[in-house]
Amino acid sequence: MNTSALITDSRNSWDFFNFDLTTPQPSLDGDLLKQLGFIPGLKEILMLRQVHALEHATIWVLSESATVETQADNQLLGGLSTEQGFYLYGDVNISNLRRAVNLALHRLNSGEWNLAVHPRCGTNVSVETILTAGLAVGMHLLLPRGPIEQLIGLGVAATTAAEISPDVGSAVQKYLTTAIPFNLAIANITLTQDNEGQDAYFIRVNWRDC
Repeated sequence: MNTSALITDSRNSWDFFNFDLTTPQPSLDGDLLKQLGFIPGLKEILMLRQVHALEHATIWVLSESATVETQADNQLLGGLSTEQGFYLYGDVNISNLRRAVNLALHRLNSGEWNLAVHPRCGTNVSVETILTAGLAVGMHLLLPRGPIEQLIGLGVAATTAAEISPDVGSAVQKYLTTAIPFNLAIANITLTQDNEGQDAYFIRVNWRDC
């Protein structure tokens, strides 16, 4: 017997339990919004995940050299995503930025899904912090209460967290904090300041149905 929960309407149906997590589906977020649009903030969350992926991909594209085919990271560039678009920090020519944003969107939607994940994302920092705290508590409970044993346990926890957090952080980005921007369209790019008064370009996006 199939126990999958289905939500249906006259136009489509969506299976909550049997959809494929490994292959991004162009209509997934649109279908979610159609079915569950009554949930406050859902559209903003869906947009934020897609914007986050576009931010990462744009930084990858801007970081690429014309003579280098592999990915390289320009650490002078940074970004901050919102549900309306993202801020891009760094010394960038607006013409190059405009080209990079459109190319990043095209490449993501054409199957280069790896561009959605970035090693300097704040998600990785958060994951490492949580892992370190969790492992430290575990070591504290498992090891004797002596100061030397506890210090060794803290060191093991920090080392282990640092070792595994990049892979865990990438997985969290891939499946939770980013989504392929199938529903995004570039609205405009303006030179502005963020909420803290830092100069940045703001890449504003619009939602579109696939």
